[in-house]
Order: sequence, then structure tokens, then C-alpha cells
Amino acid sequence: MRIGELAARTGTTKDTLRFYEKIGLVTGQRLPNGYRDFPPEAVIWLQYIRTAQTLGFSLAEIARTGEELREAPDTAEALSTLFEAKIEVIDARMAQLAALRADLHARVGTGCPLQAAGG
Repeated sequence: MRIGELAARTGTTKDTLRFYEKIGLVTGQRLPNGYRDFPPEAVIWLQYIRTAQTLGFSLAEIARTGEELREAPDTAEALSTLFEAKIEVIDARMAQLAALRADLHARVGTGCPLQAAGG
């Protein structure tokens, strides 16, 4: 299918698809007339990309895990492992943000952002 049809079927833009193609997330063949031709399975893959981004995965992570999942004997188990790893990253980030919040809260009313409360 051509890039316009793929964009319409997946709710993405042609520019997004060109970018994904440039970074290797999707591949299409060039027809003799210069148009891009994408396989039907690109629709499912682009839906996967959109869902993964919604779940907090970066395009680099999606590219890396997409290759791993295609080779995984048990995709459900492989996905669970990825999700568990992402939860650990999120938990660590939440702890960092909680510590930052506490530090900022302790500085409220000190009049000096460089001096910690009690210091």
C-alpha cells in the first residue's frame, strides 16, 4: 500500500511514516515510479508502535524490542519481561521525583534556593 493509504489507516502522518522509515522502524519498497509501497503487516506494526509509545517506550526502545519480539518464542512472556523492566524504570524515576519534591518543599520559605532547609 502507498504511504498515503498507510497514513490514513493508522492515523499517522506521511511525515511520521517517512521519519519512521528513515530511522528503520518501518520499511517500504520503492516502486519504479518512485512511490513507497508498504506491506499490509505495516498497519499492525504501526499500531504496536503507537501503543508502545502510549505506555512510555521511546522509539529506540520500540525498535530494539520489536526485533527481540519478532524472534521471541513466547511473545507474551517476552512482553511481560519488557513491561516489568519498564515498571522498574518508572518506580526508580518516581523515587527520584519524590526526593526532588521533598528537597524543594524543604527550601520553601528559606529565601535562598542554594541553601537547604536546616542548613
